[in-house]
This record gives sequence, structure tokens and C-alpha cells, in this order.
Amino acid sequence: MGVRKLKPVTPGQRHRVVNTFEEITTNKPEKSLLQCLKSTGGRNNVGKMTVRYRGGGHKRQYRIIDFKRDKENMPAIVKTIEYDPNRSAFIALVVYADGEKRYIVAPHGLKVGQTVVSGKGISPEIGNCLYLSEIPLGSIIHNIELQPGRGASMARSAGTYAQLLSRDGKYAVLKLPSGETRLVLTTCKATIGAVSNPDHGLVTSGKAGRERWLGRRPRNRGVSMNPVDHPMGGGEGRASGGHPRSRKGIPAKGYKTRDKKKASNRYIIERRKK
Repeated sequence: MGVRKLKPVTPGQRHRVVNTFEEITTNKPEKSLLQCLKSTGGRNNVGKMTVRYRGGGHKRQYRIIDFKRDKENMPAIVKTIEYDPNRSAFIALVVYADGEKRYIVAPHGLKVGQTVVSGKGISPEIGNCLYLSEIPLGSIIHNIELQPGRGASMARSAGTYAQLLSRDGKYAVLKLPSGETRLVLTTCKATIGAVSNPDHGLVTSGKAGRERWLGRRPRNRGVSMNPVDHPMGGGEGRASGGHPRSRKGIPAKGYKTRDKKKASNRYIIERRKK
């Protein structure tokens, strides 16, 4: 998988870097695994804008992803590798021995025709889902559960992975993509390998219109706003002073917002690097 830079034949293509989509094998999703996805435009249930700079964009359908991998000890064959408009990683359509079809987040290096399986006593190969108690130390993993049976919640975006460092009693020590070192129960599941589409961060839109296709509206600086809109707004002329902070007045640039009494603090061995 890679990216390619387009020739500057138009202003919009001058700086554009696109994904080559070499891994993608089909452009038609599995209809039985699609769901209607309503666009919110950053509004909540009463119509109030709670997230700025969102709206518009192309219509999407949600792909139902199997994050639990609870069909244990039943092999599944990878049929297709597909693009998912709702996430940065690619997804894979797998068909189980009993005929059931499911989508999973595709690991990097997964090929059509390979067999993947989840459960106990299976080999730690790419795409297989194991309990942390059975994964060899030093392994690269993704789609990690935080609570047993709840489904994967960590290391799910393009190119991310964690590393299993050691085991200490009923806990496993993981180094997460952020650099944080954390304890996770060994009864939680994880998938072997890194997430697909590792070059996602190298992609450049090239023009504002492509951002609008993705549902992203223009962002403007807090300094350019009025005092009613932002703590850094207002002032005569080009006033760009004040202390950097969010619209709600929370200081930025190093100010810690994490609750000191947060319950999960006891599981964090080393905090992420700044």
C-alpha cells in the first residue's frame, strides 16, 4: 500500500497526495451488513450545535463491524478488502464455515483467501484474535478490549498498534500507540498485527472542496472572532494576544484536564509523552 502525488495540472491537484488503494479488492459492499447512517452536522438531539466546523458531505452508509470476534474456534475465509468511509482503516469481509458473513478491521498484510480465527489455543498469526493471556510477549497487536466481552476499543485507526510487553498476575502490560504504558486484564481479547492503511497520515486533500466532501467545514481562528464567541476574540485592530484557551475557557498548551481521581489512573503505569 502507498500514496502517490498527482501532477500539478490544476491548482487543486498541485499539492494533492492520494491513496493508491492497492489493497482494495472491490468497490461493492456487502448489503446485509449495511445500516442507514444519519448525518448530524454537529447538532445534538435538540438541534443545538455542540461540535463546530461539521456539516454537509457525501451521504454514507454504516458498515457493521465485528469488534467482539465472539464466534470462537470457527475459521473464516477473507473474501474482500474494502474501503470504509466511516473510518481511516480498511475493512475485510470474512465468511465463516457456517456461511455467516461479518466485517472486521483489516490488519496490515491480510490477503484475500487467508483464514482467520478467534478463541483459545490458536496460533498467533495476522488477523487471529486471541486472549492476552495466550499472546506471545513482544507481539504487535490491535483492536484491544478494555473490558472482557465488551469489544475492541483501543488501537483501531489506520496504522496503529500496541505492543504486549509483559504479564503481571491477572494483568498484561501494554504499550499503546500514544506511548502510554497501561495494565489490561489478560481475559481481554486482541488481534495480532497492526491496522491496515499505515500511510493514511501522508494523504493531503489538496483543496478545500475535498474537505467539504468529507463533511468538514472551514475552521477559523479564535483570535478572529468576537468576545461572545471565543475567549481570545475581540480587541482593536489585529489583536492576537491573550492566553491560549478553548471556547469554554479551558487553558491549552500543556494544561492538564484529566481528573486526578479518575478510576482508571491505577491501571496507567506511564503516561503518554507530550
